[in-house]
Amino acid sequence: MNTRVLVLGAGFGGLELATTMSEAFGDAVDVTLIDKNDAFVFGYSKLDVMFGRTAPEAVRLRYRDIAKPGVQFLQQTVTAIDPEARRVTTDGGVHEADFLIVALGADYDLDATPGLAEGGNEFYSVQGAERLREVLPTFSQGRAIVGVCGAPFKCPPAPSEAALLLHDYLSERGIRDDCKISFVIPFEIPIPPSPDTSRALLEAFAERDIEFVSGHRVSSLDPARRVVVLDDGTELPYDLFLGVPKHRAPEVVVASGMTEDGYVPVSSRTLETRFPGVYAVGDVATVGVPKAGVFSERQAGVVATALISKLRSGGESGEYDGTGSCYIEFGAGRVGRVDVDFFSGPKPTGTFQEPSRELVAEKRHFGSSRSARWFGH
Repeated sequence: MNTRVLVLGAGFGGLELATTMSEAFGDAVDVTLIDKNDAFVFGYSKLDVMFGRTAPEAVRLRYRDIAKPGVQFLQQTVTAIDPEARRVTTDGGVHEADFLIVALGADYDLDATPGLAEGGNEFYSVQGAERLREVLPTFSQGRAIVGVCGAPFKCPPAPSEAALLLHDYLSERGIRDDCKISFVIPFEIPIPPSPDTSRALLEAFAERDIEFVSGHRVSSLDPARRVVVLDDGTELPYDLFLGVPKHRAPEVVVASGMTEDGYVPVSSRTLETRFPGVYAVGDVATVGVPKAGVFSERQAGVVATALISKLRSGGESGEYDGTGSCYIEFGAGRVGRVDVDFFSGPKPTGTFQEPSRELVAEKRHFGSSRSARWFGH
């Protein structure tokens, strides 16, 4: 009987792990990849959808297109996880595993921020981005606030990108002078591990007259009075609110008993949980790095290498190095990049590459190469 590898979640981590295992073993190992959605969407594509730069359907990579030896994709919702037995229940049945990898990401908790669901718009989900695609054209004057409702949150540069792209969008419509843009974030600088990146973003905000409100999160909205309330009680009036909701591990993961302080603790070098044969990668885990796809992908590579080593009785088993690169949209058709390293020194460091059109092409290749690797197109 083939070794059974069960992967929960088909994001960056799940897709990379399934692909690597298929490359190593073909159909000699049974990899089951489970996700409740029917398609994968790169996180950065949501901004393209939101600002009308591309059609929603154009950014969906359908899971049905996965055709890899040994890999079976199931569109099912996970309803229970037993990490000790490595048994997972879904709305489609019960799945037993020799190795279980939890890569279910982080969910959005709109209810954690009173007034957000009724009075704001979140732009972190595909549905939220699609809804804003219809809302943004109706905004023509007043104050727009891009606000973060809690940390940690996925893709730390994304709220900065949203503020800069909103500036471009309003400028293209000829109404920028009639609008004020404010950006609220619970960090003192936009990208804490990289002062150079933060400095470049702060300069970009200043050039575009974007107000930067640091060191605070949005604690609630009062839709009736049209005000955002910060964690220190400060009130900011708004006409349009674009929010990053508070994140949390999926309820089914919390119910499994795997979490501490809201997420799954793992060895930061091996991604192993305290349960034998069970790993967690990406946003659902506490690893010590940001919640972003590039980190999930790299972690999945480490887990895949470990599994390959175990199944082949030896060989190299690498350690996760805590490095990754994030592209940052600066608007005006330019993209920057920050390369971060969280583990090798006494504190995280980041190296900044100035925004350029060359990096636009590099970012495009980043997406197309993974689309080809994971989906074959």
